[in-house]
Amino acid sequence: MVSSNDIAGFIRDGYLCIPEAFPEQIADQCLEILWKDTGCDPLDSETWTKPVIRLGEYFDTPFVKAINSTTLKDAFDQLVGAGGWMPRFSLGSVPVRFPSTEKATDTGWHVDASFPGNDPNNYLEWRINIFSDGRALLLLFLFSDVGTDDAPTRIAVGSHHEVARMLAPLGRQGLSFMELAGEMQNREWDQQVLATGKKGTVYLCHPFLLHAAQDHQGTNPRFLAQPPLMPAGGSLWSDAELDKVQTPVTEVIRMALKDQAG
Repeated sequence: MVSSNDIAGFIRDGYLCIPEAFPEQIADQCLEILWKDTGCDPLDSETWTKPVIRLGEYFDTPFVKAINSTTLKDAFDQLVGAGGWMPRFSLGSVPVRFPSTEKATDTGWHVDASFPGNDPNNYLEWRINIFSDGRALLLLFLFSDVGTDDAPTRIAVGSHHEVARMLAPLGRQGLSFMELAGEMQNREWDQQVLATGKKGTVYLCHPFLLHAAQDHQGTNPRFLAQPPLMPAGGSLWSDAELDKVQTPVTEVIRMALKDQAG
């Protein structure tokens, strides 16, 4: 169960790490499928020719079991509210990061966008707003053991507060993925954590939390899925409902709107 200290930490820092969120055996079953789809040989590093291979959405039974573990569903209820999130029957997308002398090109600070802009096929035009349309949480699923050298996702601790304050006056329009990323590229975050852990670990992140990839410095490829948990009503809250939707994930929004009001 998520403790009161866990909840306070989530509100303050923007993330909650749950070790053993799903069984290691399930992670291994997922990993077998993912390795096959990379087209690479897990025993031959000569076949690992790219720094990143991106894999899609997975509906296979092991992935469905992973995201529907009792541990995770209980945590979703406590952070988003029972009935406040949509059950998932798939898991993705999956950026696989390999040791490589070639630099990755996607290592900037960003917030994952959650609803389409003018061109639904262009993810760089997708948007983020204070209502968090389309996203209740960002989830980071570790399918391989991830150490500090294995390209763990970087997390800017507490950055969700600043993003919420930025979004608060912009209403439904919000910002595009690139607009928000552009605002944050030159920021230095004094406190960062790395999304490390054993396979089966899951990080539950506030939808406004800044995070970034990094180059792989280790020897074992990193397999991680980063799906959204979607809100049951399409948004975390509506204009008439924020006072009624008092959950850990909306508390940051409440604080940002209070700051805006003076």
